[in-house]
Amino acid sequence: MFRIGANRLRGAAAATAAGAGGRRAFGTGRVLSTGRAAAAAAATAAACGLGYLYVTDASAGVHRYVAGPVLRLLDPEDAHDAAVWLLRHGVCPADRGADDALLETELWGRRVANPVGLAAGFDKNAVAVDALFGLGFGAVEVGSITPQPQAGNARPRLFRIDDSAAVVNRMGLNNDGAEACADRLRSRFWRLLAAQSRAQGETVAELARSTNRSGRAGRLLGVNLGKNKAAGADSFDDYVSGLQQLGAYADYVVINVSCPNVTNIAANADVAVLEQTVAAVVRARNAMPDYRPPVVLKIGPDNSADQLRLIAQLATDCAVDGIIAANTTPARPPGLADPAGVAREQGGLSGAPLRARALETTRQMYRLTGGRIPIIGCGGISSAEDALAFARAGASMVQIYTSMVYDGPGKAREIKDDLMRLLKGRRWADVVGEEARGK
Repeated sequence: MFRIGANRLRGAAAATAAGAGGRRAFGTGRVLSTGRAAAAAAATAAACGLGYLYVTDASAGVHRYVAGPVLRLLDPEDAHDAAVWLLRHGVCPADRGADDALLETELWGRRVANPVGLAAGFDKNAVAVDALFGLGFGAVEVGSITPQPQAGNARPRLFRIDDSAAVVNRMGLNNDGAEACADRLRSRFWRLLAAQSRAQGETVAELARSTNRSGRAGRLLGVNLGKNKAAGADSFDDYVSGLQQLGAYADYVVINVSCPNVTNIAANADVAVLEQTVAAVVRARNAMPDYRPPVVLKIGPDNSADQLRLIAQLATDCAVDGIIAANTTPARPPGLADPAGVAREQGGLSGAPLRARALETTRQMYRLTGGRIPIIGCGGISSAEDALAFARAGASMVQIYTSMVYDGPGKAREIKDDLMRLLKGRRWADVVGEEARGK
């Protein structure tokens, strides 16, 4: 209707101008043309300004207030795929700020520039690792990756609960498989080493012995290992196979025994199977000839006190290098704000409603292990206050994911900046485990 009306107006204007003479018609056209040019120039300048902010500053409000809401108009999985595609192709912002030394932590004898990591599940296929590090994360964890490619569960399988800043997913460990992901990680690692070799004058072999698999000083790359659906419930072969194919390109590997979206992980509920699984992976890691990555166990948030006690003892006995607390939950915490009824969907819940359970799991695992095994806190962390609470409970590092869905790619920088205010001159490393020490 608007276009028809505009055409009629233009026709009337043309007729009036013709009656008044060609000179006047020509002048009117110049005025209209100039106005359109000015409007186009203003729109172009605005677009360039927004584009500049997008490309150069991960903390720019355009992400939270423009790009994020636009992406959330899409189906959740389509929005996720679009975000990964943009990152993969370099159409993404960057964290331009330097990390303060107060934020440094140490894991497995390696310096980590800041304690804010990205949890597994965002980059399942290791296609956007460098862009994700560019957002300012101290660690990026890819996966879960299974030995063989698999499509996962049927769509729809990803749902947002906007009123609770939460997500429900039943993805089913969809991924390209270990061979394809190993090829990407291998190519990336050796490409980075070659560039460093040219810049520093050291041989690639020398650099390979001293450089993080992330290819970045002060940053860690984790690889999360899963099981194919066809594997037996009590089998640990897929974890061992994943380690053997991917371990050489990881700063740490994660045994994902707690995913609620697959049904063939007996280790999630059977401590005997869990012990066999962890022991087998640690043995396989110890048998690696040259490079041996730390092995980290990812547990769920719904274990009883007795189960946590057994897991802590098992982790100590099997010499596990770290514990991630915790995965998503199939439970639905009371008081969930969900007017659309999305929480009725089957799958693992993540985001703000998971925070209390994940924090308590972190607290208990730190106490039960006596602080001897590094804990990575994960679940519902969306602010520096949350991160600091996990540190005080015993987390050497934290991981985020769902909060980035709602608040944009500047989330890591936001948390780091706010941590500097909350720490008040103290070091992050000094805060870890404060509760257990009675401070």
